[in-house]
Amino acid sequence: MIPESKFRTPLYRVRGLGAARDGTRHWWAQRVTAIALVPLLIWFVGALVSVADADYAAVVDWMQSPFVTIFMIGLLGALFHHAQLGVQVVLEDYVHTEWLKFASIILVKLAALILGLAGIVAVLKVSLGD
Repeated sequence: MIPESKFRTPLYRVRGLGAARDGTRHWWAQRVTAIALVPLLIWFVGALVSVADADYAAVVDWMQSPFVTIFMIGLLGALFHHAQLGVQVVLEDYVHTEWLKFASIILVKLAALILGLAGIVAVLKVSLGD
């Protein structure tokens, strides 16, 4: 007798898996955030070097510039989103227990969201003053 699995098409096997539905969107999001991070990180490193010898008040004054606030928020958003996407790919590829994979991905997404929001709130608190 021939097993039933011999009659199943490749489409049947991938139906319901993430890559079959939104793999392209995930791939593009990872590439776009990577491209956005290049100039943002170059700016950030240059900015840190420029305020390295400054005192606290000078750094706060620098952070209160709208340009700096916008770039810092953009950096934090792109950084945490890119990190979440990368860790999700690793979990999807190397965790084979479905419930553990699902729980880990949810945990990583929540952690990235909470840490990103905490960073953005910190930037806004400094830039808007006490």
